[in-house]
Amino acid sequence: MRTYGQYCSLAKALDLLGDRWTLLIVRELLLQGPCRYTDLRRGLPGIATNLLADRLRELEAAGVVAREEAGPPIATTLFGLTPRGEELKDALYALGLWGIPLMAEGPAPDDAFRNLWTTMPGDLFLRDRTPDRPPITIEVRAGEDPMLIETVDGEVRLRRGSAEDPDAVLSGSPDMILAVITGGLDLAEAEARGLCLEGSRSSVSRVLPERAAPASGAASG
Repeated sequence: MRTYGQYCSLAKALDLLGDRWTLLIVRELLLQGPCRYTDLRRGLPGIATNLLADRLRELEAAGVVAREEAGPPIATTLFGLTPRGEELKDALYALGLWGIPLMAEGPAPDDAFRNLWTTMPGDLFLRDRTPDRPPITIEVRAGEDPMLIETVDGEVRLRRGSAEDPDAVLSGSPDMILAVITGGLDLAEAEARGLCLEGSRSSVSRVLPERAAPASGAASG
């Protein structure tokens, strides 16, 4: 492992986490929870198999990641964050928040996107403004698999999946969905630019943030 050779906590953290892909591996384990190697690789488009294996070994050796042998019906190895690894959540979310203005111009033509990555901006920006009202479910379609935004006991949660009868459905490009989630665009403006809203507009407005500054056009996952 390369080292900066500095007796500084930030330098020591970067000795371990500063290599390419390392923090994105941690991101996937935060968002997916314990998962199979194949699921982890699917969430990291572009990573080489041998590099992922190397990074996982380094994170295991540092006590950030642990593996366990799952019994039937999974019957395979699962990788997950240790309590020490889970302590990185606040740092990753802070970096994701800092990166929001960098996404305002939209994705590059070859940028990959996974719906699960909307979890981070959703956690950062969405709030239930009327928690005393009945819970709602909003289905979001922006990529390969739908996501659900749900209000549960006054909190907003995002998870993979679809609903048989959601209160509303949002469909659009990833940058449009992320701009709405982060407050970079209001609903009316987003719809004028191609966002499709089916169902209850008030349900969607209930969880969206106030309009953000113009530079915050989208969010990082």
